Amino acid sequence: MTTGIPISAAPQTVQLKCPNCSTTFTTEIYTLVDVTADPSLKGMFLSGQINVAVCPACGFASRLGTPLAYHDAAKQLFLIDIPNELELPIEEQERFIGAVSSSLMQSLPEGASRSHLFTPQRFMSLQSLVDAVLDAEGISREVRDKQRRIVDVLSMLAEAVASNDEGLFRQTLDTHRETLDAEFFTILNIYVEASQREQRNETAILLTRVRDKLATQGFAELIAKAGTQLGAGAAGTAAADEPDEGNLDALLERLEAADTAQLESILAEIRPFIDYAFFEQWTARIEAAQQAGDSARATQLTTRRQQILETVEAMDRQAQAMFEAGSAALQEVLAASDDRAALEALGERLDDAFLMVLSANAAAAQREGRTELLERLERIGTLAVEVIQAKLSPEERLINELMMAETARDSTRILRSNAKLVTPELVKLLNELANSHAQRGSSETAEQLRRFAREAGAMLF
Repeated sequence: MTTGIPISAAPQTVQLKCPNCSTTFTTEIYTLVDVTADPSLKGMFLSGQINVAVCPACGFASRLGTPLAYHDAAKQLFLIDIPNELELPIEEQERFIGAVSSSLMQSLPEGASRSHLFTPQRFMSLQSLVDAVLDAEGISREVRDKQRRIVDVLSMLAEAVASNDEGLFRQTLDTHRETLDAEFFTILNIYVEASQREQRNETAILLTRVRDKLATQGFAELIAKAGTQLGAGAAGTAAADEPDEGNLDALLERLEAADTAQLESILAEIRPFIDYAFFEQWTARIEAAQQAGDSARATQLTTRRQQILETVEAMDRQAQAMFEAGSAALQEVLAASDDRAALEALGERLDDAFLMVLSANAAAAQREGRTELLERLERIGTLAVEVIQAKLSPEERLINELMMAETARDSTRILRSNAKLVTPELVKLLNELANSHAQRGSSETAEQLRRFAREAGAMLF
């Protein structure tokens, strides 16, 4: 009963294969950056030194795609980035957030504010999350933009040096010479020293090679004068992926054109992307309409923005209420002497929220080495599934079995071996469940259920 994603403020060691030269090597990966527990992580995170793997053989650098949570209790920040390319189901995303939230709640000292952990902010990209951190640090957009240009140029120079591409190095140098000022070399020195301090030797060697090569190109004096005194905030926009403006524009257009009746179901589907960058872009559209003299569209956009804000807030309150209800139900079971009887007594409260909280608590117990509690929570999880299964009709059990099938061929085999249960009522139930999941934003699960309904329907003829 765990998330399947390691949740720890300490980095996890993973083995990778270089996409450039196929060398196998190990590196560290973070799923939680808790700057409250370890303030040094803030500078590493903002300077792009977290979740970047550098091949020791060829120097090829790549960003590691993983769910990531950022926590700063002093600034009441609980920020989440789950890369789109991972294609994690909504349920798995919620389990990850629940597990992180549960872990952080237990780690904070008694009396510390925990309210921010109930309202995590989710972002479309790592860069938009970084921007939110920098906003909280009071770093202006102008400073960010300049630092981002510096990081981009440094990345291009490092790529050229790693690949021994003299032409690319010269082209980058000629095109971006004005960027190579005192601040550039100060940041370069910070990166070199941080890499050495964290014993990331491959990165330190590569960046030192870049610095040495630049010293031969007329920058020796600037390098000598450059210090390492820039603050972590000023030094750091990460070498992170830029927001996918195309996807964001598509979301904005979809919401602008949607009927009011469709709005809630669309927002449920795209809730992870309704973040600071989203509202910033929406406001920019309003301002553009006003400047163009299109007052009708500006008014329409302003009204829709308020509808989106109110709907999202209501959804978040509902999710929080479900989380609290699941927590209360779990505490009742833990306080009981008979786990099965306590689970059966929960009735309708033995639901997805209960299982999500149970999973989060099991993950926390495993991480903290609380073996006795972990074993009990796992027993409760097994019993909970048994109690839920006992309440299901034969049709509902069949649907659960279909959902657990690993391949389309397996689900087809399961349907054919349960031909007596394949009725018009089953097809109707599958379509109703698909519609319910679609309204909650679980589009992948909805499509899977519709596929089962189509197959079952074909068997009726």
